[in-house]
This record gives sequence, structure tokens and C-alpha cells, in this order.
Amino acid sequence: MLKIFTRCNSPRLKYVADLIFFSILGVPYEIVTDRRRIGRNPVINYSGEKIDDAFRISPSGLLGETGIKPFDIEVSEWKNLPIFFRTETDADFPFDIFSAIFYMVTRYEEYLPFKPDIHGRFPASMSLAFRNGFLKKPVVNLWIKELAAELVIHFPELVFKKNSFKSFVTFDVDEPFKYLGKDLFRNLGGMLLDFGKRNSSSAERYRTIKGKLKDPWNIFDYLIEKTENSGSDILIFVPTGDRTEFDRWPTWNNEDYTELLAAIRSNARIGLHPSYFSSDNIKKLKTEKARLESLMASEICSARYHYIRLKLPVSYSTLEEAGIREDYSMGFADEPGFRAGIATPFYFYDLNKENKTNLMVYPFQVMDATLVQYRKMNPGDAQCLIEDLIDETRLAGGIFQSVWHNNILAEGDAAMEWRAVFENTLKYQNR
Repeated sequence: MLKIFTRCNSPRLKYVADLIFFSILGVPYEIVTDRRRIGRNPVINYSGEKIDDAFRISPSGLLGETGIKPFDIEVSEWKNLPIFFRTETDADFPFDIFSAIFYMVTRYEEYLPFKPDIHGRFPASMSLAFRNGFLKKPVVNLWIKELAAELVIHFPELVFKKNSFKSFVTFDVDEPFKYLGKDLFRNLGGMLLDFGKRNSSSAERYRTIKGKLKDPWNIFDYLIEKTENSGSDILIFVPTGDRTEFDRWPTWNNEDYTELLAAIRSNARIGLHPSYFSSDNIKKLKTEKARLESLMASEICSARYHYIRLKLPVSYSTLEEAGIREDYSMGFADEPGFRAGIATPFYFYDLNKENKTNLMVYPFQVMDATLVQYRKMNPGDAQCLIEDLIDETRLAGGIFQSVWHNNILAEGDAAMEWRAVFENTLKYQNR
């Protein structure tokens, strides 16, 4: 039993200790405030007191506080890793790793005032990780590996579990069809706009609507087959929200769409893709969840927000209230990398309520739309970047999650090249 001695046993410390020692290192631990309860156990001294033979981490004070306040954080380097909340030199660890992890994983900085992007999101460029050049490193996992190594030197009797690299693939169905799923007036309007254009798609549209051609964006057989053959797990997020200028999918009970969902369900796990305006609207979210559950005839427990429109803490509170237990929105839309600095699932901690919730967050590292639309990368450079992220995740013993869209991989001048990136990613993560 590892003991953590502190004079300030707070929900924040318990949350971080659970993540480090229970979830990642797999060692039993106990937080104690009475020195008489230390006994002969290995002990981490998380206080300013002197305890013989203990491993001392000097607290910065963050975990003893409540509420949110701005910090002037200075990032330095130790063992080729960025660190912050550096502490005095007489400690056995050079920084307050508990506070640093708490700051990253809770997304503390996203509660502070910031200038949102056009979709109301926290931009990657404003994050501490991006501004200090470590967004593409799972620093939390790497810090914990270094802590474990130091603890074993200090307490050879400690045994930690080995975390093996894993990966899975997810898809967001923003627009399942190019032509199907639209009402008569929208298809007629599309045909009229096509007339007179070079390379008009009117004939293709007509033949698709008549059932003579498969819709060009319905490539789900291909996506599922390639993913399954690679040995990767697959999760597909589908929408049931009402149409808006940002939500361009069919109506939730459209016949073509419901037939597609039935086919997908027989081969893959289904999650909810909440609509653009549902990220802070519990009524909308509950309606969309109920619709999908009626179509699937089963409970839906996972979700990823459309446009990655994640606003903390309201978006996660909304998911919890709606009965969602797993979120897959923790990543930036505009930059690849580790938004929370971690490549391991973790429970959401609500800083406003100062409590650990039951919502499990599964971070993703890269999305095709980020590379194509935001970064405007060519497929070759994108493949190198993805492989670097996989290598970083593998080194950390974490879980690599990628996000793909059927319409991006289906059509366009570079679609075949992006399919090659998709297929090479599957091979590289499963080698």
C-alpha cells in the first residue's frame, strides 16, 4: 500500500491520485493526514514537512484551492520534457506533478476568459501546450512514467502495471449522402443548379435517386471492412438532430438514412453525434439521444459533438444530464495533438462543482478535417504527422484515436490520396 501524506486532503488531490495510481500505474494507495497512519509503507510526502525515508513532492498549492484563477505559468525543461509548477530543489521531484496533471486534464485554462473562435470554441493556439510547443506530446503519461521510475528507485518493493499501446478508429457521419436523404425540392434545386455547368452531376444525381447508382458518399462498407481487417475497434457517431445551416444531414427518420443506420449497426458500434446547437442545450440533446435510441432499439451511452463544439463545463454537464457516459470530443478541431496532454481515458472533473463526475472522456489525437480543412496539408505530410502522433502515443503506452469523415474520403481530387492515408494509418497503428 502506497501512502500519500498531506496536510490538505482535497477532492482535487484524490482525483489526481486516482488517475495516476489507480488508473495508470495500478497500485493501491491511501491518502493520509495523520503521520501515525503511515506505518512502514512506502510514502509520498506531499507537504512541507520533513518525513524520513519518504519521497517528497513539494505542493504548489493548486490542489488545496477551490475555484478558478489565472496563473502566470512558466514552462521549463527536465529530462527532455516540458514541466511547470516547478518547486524548490530539496524535493525528490523537480515539480508539482500532481498540480501539473490536474491543470492539464481538467482543462483548467479553458475555464478562464478567452477569445473564442467563430464557433465559440477554445482555440488550440490559446492553449499552454501549443504556445510552448508540446501539444503533440502526451506529457501527462510521460510525467507519470518518470514518476514511476523515480519511485521504484526509492521503493524497490513497488510494482506498477505495464500500459500497452492500443488504438481504435472513429467516424463522424456529418453528411451520410451526397444526393439521398434530401427532399424533392432540394434535389430539384440541385439539378437546376447543375444544369449548364461543366462536368454537371445532374445525371449522377438522377441515377442515384432512382436507385441505379450507389450514393457516392456512402462508403461505409469500405470504411468498416478496412478497419475490421486491420484489427482495430470501430465506433461510428451518427446524428439525429434537426437540420440547420451547420447540420446538413437528412431528417432523423428519413427512409434512406434509417436503412443506412440499420446496415451500419450490424457491423459497428454506434454513438450519438450531437448537433451544433446541442452542446449547451439539454433539451435538444435529450431529444436527439431519444431519437437514436428509438432507431437502434438500445441505449446510447457515447457521444462526440459536431464541430467538436465543446464548451467547458456546460457541454460535459449536458452530456451527463442526458445519460451519456462516454465522451469522444476531447481534441482540437484546428490542430492535431493531445488537448488534455494525456493519451488515456479519464473521468471529467467539474471545476465549478469541485467534483469528479461519472463521465469518461476518451481523447482523440487527429482528425482528417483538421488536416484537410484547417491545416490544408498534403496527404504525404499528413501521413508523417499521424505516424509521429502514433509513435508518441506508443511510447507513452496510451490509446491512439483517430477521427475520419466518409465524405472527405469519398470524393474530390485528393480523395484517393486521403484514402491511402487512412489505410496507412490503420497499418501503422497495428504493426
